[in-house]
Amino acid sequence: QVQLEESGGGLVQAGGSLRLSCAASGRASSRYSMGWFRQAPGKEREFVAAMSRIGGGTTYADSVKGRFTISRDNAKNTVYLQMNSLKPEDTAVYYCALDFSPVAGTDPQQYDYWGQGTQVTVSS
Repeated sequence: QVQLEESGGGLVQAGGSLRLSCAASGRASSRYSMGWFRQAPGKEREFVAAMSRIGGGTTYADSVKGRFTISRDNAKNTVYLQMNSLKPEDTAVYYCALDFSPVAGTDPQQYDYWGQGTQVTVSS
């Protein structure tokens, strides 16, 4: 069994930065592909970023490309999402997710375990 726990959310002004963390317990996070998703009120959950187990390749949603960076610390079983130049439209609950596949996907249906989410609010 795998448990994921996000942290690092909060309130920030537009243009500011936050770093989200996702700690994986039960299994080493390096053995899986990991993704970040977000869900704003009244909207569907959407893909943000992902890192593949094989080769550590990364992929990003167009809306965050160049501003967000996903990374992994295998020694700590933790995946991070560094968010810079935040915009009010980035406001959402952010979730990390684990996928058994060797290559991370953008479809939330592919992911097997989810964290409880952390709120990110960007004020204008």
